[in-house]
Amino acid sequence: MDFTSHDIAVIEQALQIAQRSSDGSKARHFQEVLAKLRMNAEAAMSAGASPAASMDGFRYDYDDSSDLS
Repeated sequence: MDFTSHDIAVIEQALQIAQRSSDGSKARHFQEVLAKLRMNAEAAMSAGASPAASMDGFRYDYDDSSDLS
């Protein structure tokens, strides 16, 4: 399932609100999920940048070179 940056922001906000309005044990669970979400979101954002940089818009078709003989 793919989340947009807006989706992640809404989920983070919901977890923060739930964490503030809950008792200690529940708040700890919300904090753990929030930390995982932030880590995964940062990893997805940094990983998403590198494949786009490798796609320069050019398509190289090397199969045609054998027809030159």
